[in-house]
Amino acid sequence: MVVVIKNKNMKQYLNLLQNIIDNGVEKESGRANMPNTIGISFGHIEHDLKDGFPLLTTKKMYWKGIIHELLWFLRGETNIKYLIDNNVNIWNGDAYRWYINHYNKHYSNDSLKLSIKEFIEKIKENKLEFNHYSEYKLGDLGKVYGYQWRNQNGIDQIKDVINGLKNNPYSRYHIIDGWNKADFKDMALPPCHLLYQFIVRPLNFKKREKFWNNLEYGMKDGYDLTNEILNQDNIPKFYLDLNMYQRSVDTFLGAPFNIASMSILNMIFAKTCNMISGKINWIGGDTHLYVTHLNQVKEQLQREPMQLPEMKIKKDLNSLEDILNLTIDDFELINYNSHSKIKAELSVGL
Repeated sequence: MVVVIKNKNMKQYLNLLQNIIDNGVEKESGRANMPNTIGISFGHIEHDLKDGFPLLTTKKMYWKGIIHELLWFLRGETNIKYLIDNNVNIWNGDAYRWYINHYNKHYSNDSLKLSIKEFIEKIKENKLEFNHYSEYKLGDLGKVYGYQWRNQNGIDQIKDVINGLKNNPYSRYHIIDGWNKADFKDMALPPCHLLYQFIVRPLNFKKREKFWNNLEYGMKDGYDLTNEILNQDNIPKFYLDLNMYQRSVDTFLGAPFNIASMSILNMIFAKTCNMISGKINWIGGDTHLYVTHLNQVKEQLQREPMQLPEMKIKKDLNSLEDILNLTIDDFELINYNSHSKIKAELSVGL
């Protein structure tokens, strides 16, 4: 029997898996060379970040890979060289498929075509040249997430949201949008997690006072605390919430990764804008399991979730430049206890 600690162990995720098994419908994936899926048309997980960092404990997660990918997005990078160098291989198949697409445009036979193993080895060796007549480099993915986040039709969406949160926090325009149909032809894969909306909630005086008391100032007898003093001491005025919509989700492999990633993104933006990380709402559209993952899902459902860990960003953040200079060493995961890994193949249509 699973002992549920209110919203502090991601039991919601296990409930979502069970819901798909109980109520999902099997259908074709809609992409070539992909297994059938069993899915539902809506998934939702809500989590308050004060209750811990939502990293799965019912299987061991490679949390550094989640951070590396997010930093890669934030820097606007779209070549997998950085990911491979940091032992993050989730994009290898999509990058190889994009390479095959370019190869077939330039060559009429397979005599020079690289195997996926050769393709990855060349990237590791920094031998990215394809041919002299193409701007494409081995490992490129086209205008995927990082490109859209930093240069969608000339707009740097990360810079825009950071500036908006600082200068007009109550705006309802704090959105990062990756769904740019005009660029689909130039993408290895259109975005799955495609829309992020940041929303502030004001802290009342008592909550700000409590936060102030938890700092080094401490309570002072007879001290007449005011909002002006709180402002002078740079006490946050807002919680920062984040809603993310994901049009399509591999719920066994993808959803845990995406939920943790959006939580770190919220933490980064909150710290940069002197806010407190609030609630995240992950919203799935076509929320499915591949039929090839069902045994792994059933194994996971037999495991009892553990208390969530804590994630800390050790570096002071005040600007976009600070964000872009983040490294994996600026993050610390505290008290992460989990069950063992559960291996499953990532389906990419090869």
